[in-house]
Amino acid sequence: MTGTDYTLVIGDKNYSSWSLRPWLALKACGVPFKEERVQLRQADSKAEIFRHSPSGKVPALKTDIGIICDSLAIVEYLAEQHPEAKLWPTDREARAAARSVSAEMHAGFQALRNDMPMDLLSELPMPELSEALENNIRRVVAIWQDTRARFGKIGPFLLGDFTNADAMYAPVATRFRTYGVKLERYGDDGTAGAYVGAIYAMPAMAEWTDGARTEMRERAGV
Repeated sequence: MTGTDYTLVIGDKNYSSWSLRPWLALKACGVPFKEERVQLRQADSKAEIFRHSPSGKVPALKTDIGIICDSLAIVEYLAEQHPEAKLWPTDREARAAARSVSAEMHAGFQALRNDMPMDLLSELPMPELSEALENNIRRVVAIWQDTRARFGKIGPFLLGDFTNADAMYAPVATRFRTYGVKLERYGDDGTAGAYVGAIYAMPAMAEWTDGARTEMRERAGV
């Protein structure tokens, strides 16, 4: 399997947190891939997505064996196809931790998703802080501090080197910056703030952000 066989169907880079996740994983694999973007928040968005993805959602990865839907399924597939990228840590304990926190992000944090949607290029006020939202933020900070303390000595990411766990949490880092979250309020000792900086320092993240700016200019007809 070569990366030239991959086409990743994504939503708008400014808004689609789920699209960012496998996009970063593909970049970490270092393989070429094609992008197909479906503009979200349009009258025909759902119909356009169904043209590419049987789930009716983005992202979707087109491969030589068919279409893989869902961010977590895609990054799992990439880890299998490209073991050299070490998208899951080689250490058994670290790998178990990475999978656990990735699954938790995939399945949970509903208040964070609903109340602080991804809006990459904006600076927005914090929404009203419900108990559920505060608990979600506090839990993310705790995950980041725990994984960094246990496994992060060799690099700036959750498990040291970049893994699928970072792909899963990168959109949360953007939310914290968009909404100006005061992480110390949620128990951060500086670890979570530094991790947000590490995500934004990635060349791949800069490339995605540049793409978001281009798309927003296109939307505005500039």
